[in-house]
Amino acid sequence: MSKKMRFAIIGAGVIAPLHARAIVSHPEAELAAVVDAVPEKAAKIAEEFGAAHVYTDTRQMLQECDVDVVCICVPSGGHRDATVAAAEAGKHVLCEKPLGITKADMDEMIEACRSHGVKLATVFQKRTTPHALLTKKAINEGKLGKLVLGDAYLKYYRSPEYYKSAGWRGTWAIDGGGALMNQGVHGIDIIRWMMGEVDSVFAYTAPLIHDIEVEDTAVAVLKYKNGAFGVIQGTTSVNPGQEPRFEIHGEHGTIIYGDSGFKVWKTVDGDAAPLVSEGSAEGADDPNAISSDGHYILIDDLIQAVREDREPLISGEEARKSVDLILAIYESSRTGKEIKL
Repeated sequence: MSKKMRFAIIGAGVIAPLHARAIVSHPEAELAAVVDAVPEKAAKIAEEFGAAHVYTDTRQMLQECDVDVVCICVPSGGHRDATVAAAEAGKHVLCEKPLGITKADMDEMIEACRSHGVKLATVFQKRTTPHALLTKKAINEGKLGKLVLGDAYLKYYRSPEYYKSAGWRGTWAIDGGGALMNQGVHGIDIIRWMMGEVDSVFAYTAPLIHDIEVEDTAVAVLKYKNGAFGVIQGTTSVNPGQEPRFEIHGEHGTIIYGDSGFKVWKTVDGDAAPLVSEGSAEGADDPNAISSDGHYILIDDLIQAVREDREPLISGEEARKSVDLILAIYESSRTGKEIKL
């Protein structure tokens, strides 16, 4: 067997243990290093998951430590700098969502990885669930016929304490936005992946409950390029948080599902809903209540993409589409106009 691929994690916050758990449980991977500006945080993750090296400086780690892949787990506004530094050092990159928080950031990240010949993959683990994969397959096979409506209801709750827990949360400069850019980006990626490219959007966004500068509540109306319409609702203001819900309607059927399973699966050909094990409404109220299963699948995919020299499942170009849509929603809310993508 090829030698194990060595990983480093940059950023030892809430999401880092999901990456670490997935890495150490993979037979072809090992966790070599953890980086965080706060040495105690990096040391805690390193000790728990058996990483030999702890750093407080990303560039020092990239110079000194023999790693193949870097997992970017810093706050969203830091994704560009960490990704570009890794690419320049010849390391493959697995970046947490969102890819970046501006078009310029994403352009730079994609170009840096391309020009240095490294892979850029992004974490959208909701694409790996059985419900998402079966729904996408049904759409691709034409079971729903012409698509008419594609809606995403992403009603999360985050407490005031959550926003106070780190100075970057709820800021434009580092979080890049609120309920859509941080929590809702997963669901926005899903509905765009299911329905296809978006033609235009009109939206309202505001902080209705929390004392933050970005939105905690958003509603957007979408027109897809295939002619279908849709709605996105994204919040961190709904208490208690609700299970994310995706509703796909076509001329020949309807599929509605959430984290806990299919709610509706009706097609004119009379197919029964596929039997899959039910999940849970993970992360609706608590960002710590998220499984590492999806991260394992995406880490495995990146390892195989490197070995086979192919594009990862969710490339940088693919991952940026959800951010471009969110940025258009913000522009619509700011200007009061319909925005073409």
